[in-house]
Amino acid sequence: MFVKINDFAKEWEEELKLTEKVMGALTDDSLSREVIPGRRTLGDIAWHLVLSPHYMTGCGLVFDGPAGGKEVPASAAVIAEEYGRISRALLEAVKTQWSDDSLLETVDMMGESWANGVTLRFTLMHQAHHRGQMTVLMRQAGLRIPEVYGQTYDSWIEAGMEPLK
Repeated sequence: MFVKINDFAKEWEEELKLTEKVMGALTDDSLSREVIPGRRTLGDIAWHLVLSPHYMTGCGLVFDGPAGGKEVPASAAVIAEEYGRISRALLEAVKTQWSDDSLLETVDMMGESWANGVTLRFTLMHQAHHRGQMTVLMRQAGLRIPEVYGQTYDSWIEAGMEPLK
C-alpha cells in the first residue's frame, strides 16, 4: 500500500517507462497474436493496459479516458501513444487531486473496501502482470523483447555472455 504520493509517483514513473519500452516494441502485425485460439490477443492486452488506469476515476480522480473507446486500434503506435498519455494523466491526477491523507481513504473496489493507496499498488502490479504476458506473446510473434527488469536472452548474447536457459 502506498502512504505517500511521492512514493507512488516515483514507482509509477519507472514502471511507465518500462511499459513504454514494451509498447514501443510492438508492431501492427503482432497485435493479432493470440494467447490461445479465441482468447485475448497481444493487442487486446496492450489496449487493456491503456483502458485500465481510468478505473481510478471510481476512487474520485478526474482525468480524461483513452481516445477511441474500447475497440483495440490496428496501430501499435496509436496504442503506445495512448498508453503514455493516459498513464501520465493518471499520475498528474494523483499528484494534483490527492494528498497523502487521501491514500488512507477507502472506496468500494471490486466489491471490497480498499484504501486508495491499496488501489494504486494494485494498479501498478496489474500493469506489471499484463506486461509480462505481453513479453511472452511478443517472443512468440518473433519480436525482440526490450529489457525490463534485466537483460534478455538477446542482450546477453550481444554482450558476449552465455544466456541463462
